[in-house]
Amino acid sequence: MNTIAIVDYGMGNFHSVARALRAAAPEADIKICSTAQELDQASRVVFPGQGAMPDCMRTLNESGLREAVVRAARNKPLLGVCVGEQMLFSHSEEGNTPCLDIFPGKVRRFDGPQYAAAGQAAASQELLKVPHMGWNHVSQTRPHVLWDGIADNTFFYFVHSYYAEPADHALAVGETHYGVSFTCAIAAANIFAVQFHPEKSADDGLRLYRNFVTWNP
Repeated sequence: MNTIAIVDYGMGNFHSVARALRAAAPEADIKICSTAQELDQASRVVFPGQGAMPDCMRTLNESGLREAVVRAARNKPLLGVCVGEQMLFSHSEEGNTPCLDIFPGKVRRFDGPQYAAAGQAAASQELLKVPHMGWNHVSQTRPHVLWDGIADNTFFYFVHSYYAEPADHALAVGETHYGVSFTCAIAAANIFAVQFHPEKSADDGLRLYRNFVTWNP
């Protein structure tokens, strides 16, 4: 059976992700997993996260799951979600925190006031709030099987104050604009990761989860 492990290290919306995956793929065996053995035995892994990066990395390390996540990133389909995407990079500005260093790059905070349109006088711009919270469109910067059935510039749901900045721009498969244009989806080999929340993104979010369940990189 296709067993999908959702990594439970204490800092993620695990039950919402599980409900979405079960709706998207009722034939799969969806498990919220808190042991390395469970992750090692799964066919594929979903790595969610929410909250402050120092807390996420601390709880991941204390959970004993860090190396199991790294192993999964090497040898099976892995989907990172929100902070789960950010943790794949080298370092986060949030709390000056070392991350998993699976991909070179840093996690940056939205820098200063964010404005709705670039290149205009500040007085004429709409001031945008941080965190970036709500629906925003995702531009698909290169094709990927997880985009199958999802139109370019589809809206997905975001909640975040930080975003990943890959050192290798070839990792990017999706981009969003919020004051600045930033990478919101990455892919390499057996890994796909997104800044937005598919479990909060209605039918298109469920489609992305369904695509992940059947993905054979």
